[in-house]
Amino acid sequence: MDKSSLVSDFLSFLNASPTAFHAVDESKKRLVKAGYEQVSERDDWKLEAGKKYFFTRNYSTIVAFAIGHKYVAGNGFHIIGAHTDSPCLKLKPVSKITKGGFLEVGVQTYGGGLWYTWFDRDLTVAGRVVLKEEKAAGSVSYSHRLVRIEDPIMRIPTLAIHLDRNVNSEGFKPNTQTHLVPLIATAIKAELNRMPAEDSELDGGKKCTQTSSKSKHHPLLMEIIANALGCKPEEICDFELQACDTQPSILAGAAKEFIFSGRLDNLCMSYCSLKALIDATSSESDLKEESGIRMVALFDHEEVGSNSAQGAGSPVMIDAMSHITSCFSSDTKVLKKAIQKSLLVSADMAHALHPNFMDKHDENHQPKMHGGLVIKHNANQRYATNALTSFVFREIAEKHNLPVQDFVVRNDMACGSTIGPILASSVGIRTVDVGAPQLSMHSIREMCAADDVKHSYDHFKAFFQEFTHLDAKLTVDV
Repeated sequence: MDKSSLVSDFLSFLNASPTAFHAVDESKKRLVKAGYEQVSERDDWKLEAGKKYFFTRNYSTIVAFAIGHKYVAGNGFHIIGAHTDSPCLKLKPVSKITKGGFLEVGVQTYGGGLWYTWFDRDLTVAGRVVLKEEKAAGSVSYSHRLVRIEDPIMRIPTLAIHLDRNVNSEGFKPNTQTHLVPLIATAIKAELNRMPAEDSELDGGKKCTQTSSKSKHHPLLMEIIANALGCKPEEICDFELQACDTQPSILAGAAKEFIFSGRLDNLCMSYCSLKALIDATSSESDLKEESGIRMVALFDHEEVGSNSAQGAGSPVMIDAMSHITSCFSSDTKVLKKAIQKSLLVSADMAHALHPNFMDKHDENHQPKMHGGLVIKHNANQRYATNALTSFVFREIAEKHNLPVQDFVVRNDMACGSTIGPILASSVGIRTVDVGAPQLSMHSIREMCAADDVKHSYDHFKAFFQEFTHLDAKLTVDV
């Protein structure tokens, strides 16, 4: 796939994915189009060699896999893991705030965001909503629906410099409880625009049995959400919504070499791994000689530690591997063999060298934009890479003439982490931590190089195609 088409497709993926729910929904659409069959964790699985499948958990985590024609139980899994979530502002369970003549929306911080970048941005809301739906004969069902308000409806204004004279010398230090609160309307305009139905307590029995959302959230906000869903406000039982930037992801820079976007960490790696899997399994011949299982796992909640039912700290990964192997053998010991023959590529964005803050990088480990995927190392196991796993990833790059870089954090700085060590320690799988270089990580607006999207896609696709043969030549623990 040429770089121009790939980047255009990546931008479409980004612009369709304002939340983890939307990222999973977009991934699902692409997998279904590519011939992947959805299975449910609530059902018994009947899998076949040579076929392709996927499942979702909480609709914010998705796992897709393709089974080689020559697969037998006990053979290895070739996995790329990434995450669907990004730092953001999530609406509080009771978001209704009125003060100073304004209607405000209470939010809570999610992850370690650069929160000052959220000021003076044109914001909206997106996420999922739980709806009560009346069926025939008076029966009732409940469903979750995704929603995204396209128009900018909120803003967090900064304080004028005339009222904060020392902000440039002492720094902008907003209080996340009192200052990081989006405005949605003035109270007087909201009152003038109030719908007549809001004054009525008669709902004909159609109101959700949960505590009234009207009392927890501004009616104006509820009306906007209901209009987008084509329902009535009283049919909304609950929701998980977050503030989102309305500025679209774009190809930018004087030489059109950069991608400016929110959520590059980690939708860039999510997209590249998913696209690589789809394209590495697009025809019958792709899996004809494959004896292993090619898999992509995109997890939720990495930004807050992965400790949830759908995070990498949950049994999602081992459950998937167990489900698959049990479809081909009743011997429980084959799973242990399969794990030892497997490799996980933990793909999470890396820190590119910042020209204005070059002292923040070790002088011998300065990842550059356009320089390809970065292999991350940490002696204290904040990354799970070792010599063997980095060799495998580097060898694939060399065979396909792909650039690759190395990163180690400075000894006098704390090191971040990824899903890599979590899965390596819980599953016992060999792991290499990698990521494409980017700037402005955890800002509302980040940037990376278009070339590195292509490098990442090519490297991940080559991994799926090459690992079985390469691993057969690698001798360890014998």
